[in-house]
Amino acid sequence: MSVPSSVLVPYAAYLRVYEPLAAFAEPERGHWARYACRPDPPGVQDELRRSLADLVPVPPVPVPVHESADAFVAEVDGVVLVCPWRTRLRGWLAMGELVGGTLPAPVLDAMLPPVVRAQATADHERWLERNPDARPWIRGAVWRVPAAWFALFSDEEREYEPGGGGAAGEPPVLRYRTPMVQARRRLARALKALREAIAEGPMTESLVDVGRWLEEFHPRALVELDYGGLVHALPAEALDADRSAADVAAGIEALRAGDGPGAQAAYGRFAERWKAVHNLQFAN
Repeated sequence: MSVPSSVLVPYAAYLRVYEPLAAFAEPERGHWARYACRPDPPGVQDELRRSLADLVPVPPVPVPVHESADAFVAEVDGVVLVCPWRTRLRGWLAMGELVGGTLPAPVLDAMLPPVVRAQATADHERWLERNPDARPWIRGAVWRVPAAWFALFSDEEREYEPGGGGAAGEPPVLRYRTPMVQARRRLARALKALREAIAEGPMTESLVDVGRWLEEFHPRALVELDYGGLVHALPAEALDADRSAADVAAGIEALRAGDGPGAQAAYGRFAERWKAVHNLQFAN
């Protein structure tokens, strides 16, 4: 059943990694093998509904008590791939970003009372002692898609479905998918071009961070960039015309060729598009 678009929040995009079953040790491998055979596995909107439901109680539940046993499932060339939700881990990480963000203290305290944050932080610290190497399969970004994410993909890998694949009432889908080996190769080329052309900066740091994260996964994994809830912040014509991966690729190629004006033009197109999206965060 579809969900009304008015409640499809937050306006977040996601970078996901789907790994083959061989990447998981038993008994988790067996769990995902059985899970992938389910006739109707939960999707993106199911995950979002469950996350929002935890924010309804008073006080809210920012981090689930138990880790999710769900995942997104994909199949490529006959190989089953899974992307575990790891909702509890992502909740801890998201809360840390929120606490260290720009929200005024009174607003933060109203959303997440200090006692709730303190308990969640203590739970996270105890969990990390037992799971020091844990990492999420999903990264999120609110009201934007980081430029470094687009560097992993080509415009030819862009998939746009105006009506969610034709299903009545389903939201649009805009995403990119690429093999892990291709994502790592493109990231390395982008990082080399940036370091040779300009000094270290936010884009370089972001590429290094994403690269370290990708190295944690199986080489036969699939990498996906999903516009997620951002499709509800943009009109259909803007989504249809969005060629952000092409702009990032053009800017990197221009840097490699020593074409400063060309790189600036490509970045200008990208920056103007996403500035307009980010400004919606503060609109009435």
